Amino acid sequence: MYLTSEVKSEIFAKHGKSAQDTGSAEGQIALFTYRINHLTGHLKKNRKDFNTERSLVLLVGKRKSLLDYLKKKDITRYRAIIAELGLRK
Repeated sequence: MYLTSEVKSEIFAKHGKSAQDTGSAEGQIALFTYRINHLTGHLKKNRKDFNTERSLVLLVGKRKSLLDYLKKKDITRYRAIIAELGLRK
């Protein structure tokens, strides 16, 4: 499996407050970004995998709603996570 518990804890440790803090918005956004990048690579190889394409669209929507929430609550945290993950140009 591409997403092991070690990878998850590493993502949450880097972007969240700690490795056990799985509920922070920054950690969730980073995890969604990791999953989106993986699914994008899969879809480049398998163009007709429509179930994965639907999952990708749902994940992008979840990440967008979390980013909107973070933007509304704390703009500095929003700008930090955008710069750290390189989401906007």
